[in-house]
Amino acid sequence: MSNRFTQYILAAMVLGIIMGSAIYNFLPDTRAEWASAINLIAMMFLRLIKMIIAPLVFATLVGGIAHMGSGAKLGRIFAKTMGWFVSASFVSLLLGLIMVNLLQPGANFPGTLPSAGQSTGLPVSAFSIEKFLTHLIPTSIADAMAQNEILQIVIFAVFFSVAMGAMPERSKPILALIDDISHIMLKVTSYVMLFAPLAVWAAITATVAKNGLLVLWKLIVFMGGFYLSLFILWAILVIVGFIAIGPRYSHLLRLIREPLMIAFSTASSEAAYPKTLEGLNRFGASSRISSFVLPLGYSFNLDGTMMYCTFASIFIAQSYHIDMPLGTQLAMLATLMITSKGVAGVPRASLVVIASTLSQFNIPEAGLLMIMGIDTFLDMGRSATNVIGNTLATSVVAKWEGELGPEHAMGPGDVVPGDMVPGEVPAMAGH
Repeated sequence: MSNRFTQYILAAMVLGIIMGSAIYNFLPDTRAEWASAINLIAMMFLRLIKMIIAPLVFATLVGGIAHMGSGAKLGRIFAKTMGWFVSASFVSLLLGLIMVNLLQPGANFPGTLPSAGQSTGLPVSAFSIEKFLTHLIPTSIADAMAQNEILQIVIFAVFFSVAMGAMPERSKPILALIDDISHIMLKVTSYVMLFAPLAVWAAITATVAKNGLLVLWKLIVFMGGFYLSLFILWAILVIVGFIAIGPRYSHLLRLIREPLMIAFSTASSEAAYPKTLEGLNRFGASSRISSFVLPLGYSFNLDGTMMYCTFASIFIAQSYHIDMPLGTQLAMLATLMITSKGVAGVPRASLVVIASTLSQFNIPEAGLLMIMGIDTFLDMGRSATNVIGNTLATSVVAKWEGELGPEHAMGPGDVVPGDMVPGEVPAMAGH
């Protein structure tokens, strides 16, 4: 079934390119309407994903933390996870910086540059350290779930789990209920994912029908350099995976084919979350680890996005012939390392990060107008890369903790071998 599902998604992508190109070329007067109508299917799928994300994250995270057994273990896993995230972010940012200086995609930009005073309309003021810190804490868990604020859900889930650990006897029925909800949500996920091939077809068709494929040629040097850099980043991640995990890492790459294609075709890492979690558990990563590390990765470990930030920022500086000494570029890298962690929940986050960074280094924010038209095509590669980075981080942390078991078949709703079964209450923190 898994192989057939992968084939369905590949076929949907090819069919989407063909039909989208046909609409763009043969229905020029109505292609916008066609794109809008077809995109409704993709939007409905993404809304179905959003519908299950909050309860799935909360249930699996609370169950996973409660089953860890002690607050000390949670702190150790958190420290290892954040250490990996910071290191991976630095490598991604540095690779983007190196590649854009080697390739010089903006040195001889053939098009007309936007006027430096033009506005991009991006909410550059969306980022500040104060807003980031206050954004971490939900004013209401109901609102956080309604808005799918994963980071806020994680914060509440940690407090909730620790409180459960302090009251082990009273927590028994709650923990059993949460385990049952977790398994039910995995079953709901399996139903939602049946619509994935249709959503992939709709997303690709709508994107190509609206923009056409010729738009890519206007910035082919920039896009080619960016995707070449992405492939190098993929190679680095794969090599690190084989070094850290061993030959069986190839099995993980096979298991995440579907979430990779879903993330690429819909340009949404979030759409791939349920399948990514399932793939990690099938790989043998304990759900105690995967349910904790993966949600954090969606806010702090976006490798593809990190690399894009430095690559696009220096490209714009090159296009406007702005000299950027090495020291200035390294200062920009440090700035991006900080600002990129503070836009969780901000729409078009990577563009907002770049826009706010450009203004700090006297680079025209209007330069973003050159690449905003192809941002969806770029976001496809970024989203797929984020999936690879987060699955690697989760599996490595699981191995460090001795919780990477043998690969096994797992259907949605099944109990993951090595984890607790519903109703079984571990010795929790504080007991």
